[in-house]
Amino acid sequence: MDWVGRAVDFYNAAGKWVSLAEFTNPRGQFVDGEMYIFALDSQGTMVAHGANGNFVGKQWIDVKDADGKAFVKELVDAAHQKGNGWVEYSWYDPEIKETLPKAVYFEKVNDVIICSGVYKQ
Repeated sequence: MDWVGRAVDFYNAAGKWVSLAEFTNPRGQFVDGEMYIFALDSQGTMVAHGANGNFVGKQWIDVKDADGKAFVKELVDAAHQKGNGWVEYSWYDPEIKETLPKAVYFEKVNDVIICSGVYKQ
């Protein structure tokens, strides 16, 4: 996903802390409507979130989707094993007020997993 690729390039150029702050900035370059970057550390703690800064610092490894799937754990495990890829899950879409299939693309850079998801409608 090009969006995550841009975020990875920014991370590599600007460094970890500047990047995480920019990813969490709701008016920053990595938030565009429903599209935003979020990032997890290697243990599943949210370290950046463009749509909801209140998620930062929270442990997400045990979060399950609407169907009971531990998708964050799956994502973290896949990032450690493959470095990048896709994870599918079901998530509530606040725009249409319905749970829909969603896919998140991720790339691991050092100890950070940079991600962005898209609803599959």
